[in-house]
Amino acid sequence: MRWPLLITFAALCPALPALAAADPAGVPAYITAAVADPARPAPQVELDALRKPAEVIAFSGLRPGDRVADFMAGNAYFTRIFSRVVGPRGRVYAFLPAQELANCEPQETAGTKALESDRRYANVHVLIDAADRFAVPEPLDLVWTAQNYHDLHDKFMAPTDIARLNEAIFRALKPGGTFIVIDHVAAAGSGLRDTETLHRIDPQSIIAEVTAAGFMLQAQSALLRNPEDTHALPVFDAAIRHHTDQVLLRFTKPSTLL
Repeated sequence: MRWPLLITFAALCPALPALAAADPAGVPAYITAAVADPARPAPQVELDALRKPAEVIAFSGLRPGDRVADFMAGNAYFTRIFSRVVGPRGRVYAFLPAQELANCEPQETAGTKALESDRRYANVHVLIDAADRFAVPEPLDLVWTAQNYHDLHDKFMAPTDIARLNEAIFRALKPGGTFIVIDHVAAAGSGLRDTETLHRIDPQSIIAEVTAAGFMLQAQSALLRNPEDTHALPVFDAAIRHHTDQVLLRFTKPSTLL
């Protein structure tokens, strides 16, 4: 099996089913400390009030010592925080799809690239390969993708076999491992219609594709929901940017496979 290029650097929607345990009762101190990391870039810290990193990471269950992959890590907003949460005994894989690197502006992945020479994040490794060739060198506790799942259906990410990717994520996780998906919500019943134009996706499409790979939908959270969002504007429109209605889904790989 050929591993992707490994760069190591030193240093709640009515259409969705009702599920229990939607939000954590509190945020562990190790997550609070990770978010307070003084090395985080100021522009990213300014987004914390809207992106709620402490609460959503607590919802994921990430802990010190875990192995986690940040799929389509982009500007490394979550990658940096993950590094501090898992600590020196843990490991973070920041996965950058080759399609994204080839077809997007360099600044979209500059945050992750900047970590290559930052010794303060020595437990982070960057992986580069085609999206649906996702693979890591060791079993993972968590795979995470934020505001990116809809992109997998868009032209700039072609060719991506989404079924193959979800199956690869399933294989990469330990039994009982977690797959977190955060994305901008499209109108109910719209399916994949708005992924290219509005950069939104119907949560039911995410659920159908991910569970087809063998995952179970364990929980959902209302942390990032915005009932004022009409789902009609592109996510980059100034009227809604950083305030979109977002779905937060927690899928699990069954502990015992039939």
